[in-house]
Amino acid sequence: MKQVISTPQAPAAIGPYSQAICVGNLVYTSGQLPIDPTTGAFPEGGIKEQTRQSLLNVKAILEEAGLTMDSVVKTTVFLADMGDFADMNAVYAEFFAEPYPARSAVAVKTLPKGALVEIEVVAGK
Repeated sequence: MKQVISTPQAPAAIGPYSQAICVGNLVYTSGQLPIDPTTGAFPEGGIKEQTRQSLLNVKAILEEAGLTMDSVVKTTVFLADMGDFADMNAVYAEFFAEPYPARSAVAVKTLPKGALVEIEVVAGK
């Protein structure tokens, strides 16, 4: 049985999807754009600020599910430009400790709303 996870501390879904779904002991988040839930806008700056906001959104969803960033077992990072990888990685490292989750990082042609990054995770209870 699946359970919807939703919090006003992260941006509301902008389409027919949930912020996250819990099935059994796993929580699957939707990709989190760097939208500040209080303003509805991207933060000022570039890839570092956008990565931080995407991860803050992930963190808020996990907290709603009773989890922390330490619960994350897999992440997928979508980048509009692989040239931003090092700066994204520097901010990403602020949110995770060893043992680090498994991760994929891929460059895509475009992201919704012109974002520079989108991040989704799978976390275990």
